Amino acid sequence: MSGLRMMIAVMAVLGAAFSTGQRVEAAPYAAFVMDARTGAVLHESDADRRLHPASLTKMMTLYLTFEAVKAGRLGLDQRVTISRHVAAKPASKMGYRAGQKVRIRDLIRAAAIKSANDAAAALAEAVGGSESAFADIMTRRARELGMANTRFLNASGLTQSGQYSTARDMAILGRALFYDHPQYYNLFSRITTPASGRTIYNTNRRFLNAYRGADGIKTGYTSAAGFNLVASAERGQERIIAVVFGGKSTPWRNKRAAELLDLGFGKAPSEAEYISTAALIRRVGSGGGENRVASASTAARAVAAAAPEESPPPPARPGDERAASASLLAQAGEMLVPSAAASETPPQEYTRLSPRRSPWPRIRPGSELAVAPAPIPREDAVSDWSVQLGIFAKEETAIAELASAALGVRGLAAAGRDVDQFTLSGRPAWRAQLTGFDRPGALAACAAIQAQGKDCVPVESAGR
Repeated sequence: MSGLRMMIAVMAVLGAAFSTGQRVEAAPYAAFVMDARTGAVLHESDADRRLHPASLTKMMTLYLTFEAVKAGRLGLDQRVTISRHVAAKPASKMGYRAGQKVRIRDLIRAAAIKSANDAAAALAEAVGGSESAFADIMTRRARELGMANTRFLNASGLTQSGQYSTARDMAILGRALFYDHPQYYNLFSRITTPASGRTIYNTNRRFLNAYRGADGIKTGYTSAAGFNLVASAERGQERIIAVVFGGKSTPWRNKRAAELLDLGFGKAPSEAEYISTAALIRRVGSGGGENRVASASTAARAVAAAAPEESPPPPARPGDERAASASLLAQAGEMLVPSAAASETPPQEYTRLSPRRSPWPRIRPGSELAVAPAPIPREDAVSDWSVQLGIFAKEETAIAELASAALGVRGLAAAGRDVDQFTLSGRPAWRAQLTGFDRPGALAACAAIQAQGKDCVPVESAGR
């Protein structure tokens, strides 16, 4: 099948998946709840099952980056050059271009807040020389932290056979990130933050806004993993970490995480003595303690677990065509699937705020896809033009429009994608923009989008 025919087929199936409202089944469910102060297990469900971690992987990427900064091997304002390998990463991404120079500080923010895959890969190269070498460092550090059932093969969490982790191990990592690098932990509670000359939005902002005491940590989604979350919350002197793997959607995952945190706060003592990461690792290794993080059987398997082992393939599901097509939206990152979750029906109604047009590209059999230039980097590492696709009354509609442009116009996959919520005439509205252009690039990209029968406008970003 030609590339054009494949695109037409994928778009047709994708439209059908949304129009029927049929949910794409998630990967196997697993959960773990920990008293962060002591590492005591408060709840577990299939917590040692090896599953795809998705962007939870970025917690280790950030952990090692924070170590490198602390050791003086990297500086927060040090600029690194974006490689071709980094620039080629799929979304979610910032849209960095090869040759662009970006500060470590901005890469950290982009990886932690936006869950940008290109930012994570750039940090990996800065710390380890290459992403593959960095992945080896990640796995070794995981073992040192007591993560007996984790193996990393990339820095971002993109699905790769042989990469796996568990709910228990991700709780251990989340705890280490909080206690070992407290000066950076506030990043994970930010709803927005500036990075590389623009404002980015936290993929976990819905949960942070909804759950009392929540202050982090990291979301993750791929079609193979389902909707994952490591959540942490503090109330009084108690801090609980809850992990969800294999959620069915963002709302489902957030609801389950809230239930697990509630369970944890209900079980945890009001006062407890903090146990350091090193002391907890020693306790796990010795197999002592009734409420230790790792069970005795898990500790006994630690050496065997260090050997390379294939992670489970993405689960076979009824309607694999729908699952595969919906995953195209998911690959754009959690920023593009906040509540619609790439498996629920986005509303098709429009209001006066919304351009009256279909959210899917008009691609006719035999027609050629429009060609748009890739975003062009500037010498000062800031590309300050965007292509605005519209202002919408529904977040899901803005999401669909971004996916439509990225899939329907060749060359736009490299652009950044932002959904920005603001208030218009006293009501919430969502602005959809493709980002990372210079002025000529934005003009050309908008012309290519308009050639597909869609509305857009090039805009110069303020505050650069």
